[in-house]
Amino acid sequence: MNFEFATAGRIVFGMGTVKDVGRMAASMGRRALLVTGAATERTAPLLASLTPHGIQAIRFAVPHEPSIETVERGVALARMEGCDMVIGFGGGSPLDAGKAIAAMLSNPGEVLDYLEIIGKGRALSQAPLPFIAIPTTAGTGAEVTRNAVLSSPIHRMKVSLRSPLMLPRLVVVDPELTLSVPPAVTAATGLDALTQVIEPFLSNAANPITDGFCREGMARTARSLRKAFADGSDAAAREDMAMTSLLGGLALANAKLGAVHGFAGTLGGMFEAPHGAVCAALLPHAMSVNVKALLTRDPSNPVLARHDEVARILTGKAGATAVDGVAWIRELCADLRVPGLAAYGLRSDHFETVIAKAAGASSMKGNPILLNAKEMAEILSRAL
Repeated sequence: MNFEFATAGRIVFGMGTVKDVGRMAASMGRRALLVTGAATERTAPLLASLTPHGIQAIRFAVPHEPSIETVERGVALARMEGCDMVIGFGGGSPLDAGKAIAAMLSNPGEVLDYLEIIGKGRALSQAPLPFIAIPTTAGTGAEVTRNAVLSSPIHRMKVSLRSPLMLPRLVVVDPELTLSVPPAVTAATGLDALTQVIEPFLSNAANPITDGFCREGMARTARSLRKAFADGSDAAAREDMAMTSLLGGLALANAKLGAVHGFAGTLGGMFEAPHGAVCAALLPHAMSVNVKALLTRDPSNPVLARHDEVARILTGKAGATAVDGVAWIRELCADLRVPGLAAYGLRSDHFETVIAKAAGASSMKGNPILLNAKEMAEILSRAL
């Protein structure tokens, strides 16, 4: 048994904890580039926390999923303003943008020098500027991951800037910040969180530490995602989903993902589609095709029993099997009104390109069995 576990320097979780960020950040710097989503008014409690501790915030909004150009603009602004720390506040987009900006502020060269697949894939040589991650949605787990997903419109791909050095110095998860998230976003981010506690559990790099996180996250999602979707003010449900998101980030950063995320990165680069909704549309079909492939080509693989365990956790039934788990997820997606991938423009004539790009994705390498082109096409076809 060989594995490594690494995470953020400090994780603080709980309702109202955003009010303590200023005190915790005071030793890290005095001028922070505050990377946010489009709704910058939500930063009011954070700003109120920073000011008494002499920390000035220079705002940088990331209203869409970050691109290479987004990071370049953020780096330029931070340098012009003399920023000595970076705070990411929002969903996965501002958190990933903040991680990448903090990394590029202390490392030479261009973003493409360090990107995988489309870039040179160089390793970061210097630790990023101090970075604080504060998620306001419950889904990506980006607050505790060691990579930043960036889009390249020229390549029509989303790829990662990745390094163990990119783990945040401080993570503050305040479920109170998610109470105002609308139902559609709650559904997409929540299903992303669910995917990120299922795929590492089924991946070829699962380990005892991440297994525990995944089991806990699946159980919390099973009891709370529908509640959070139906009533956003349900504090207990919001707390469960914020914890699941955190657990998923811890798991994927230290195990691997699988076919769902292998496809999702590619599809997100080709189509305007929310990452969580793409994961939701793919998840039950990827699980079903994986089970069939394992039974056909590797029937002694212990991950088959893990598919049954996923089903037992999600359904709460002791005798549940993988088929029951897939049915439960499909029903959940229907209840949360998740559309198929055709809603975002995917057609069967795109499959060849999507499969070719997804086959090289880092997440695909974590899938419990190497899927062939026919099996990958079956997943896409079912997810339409």
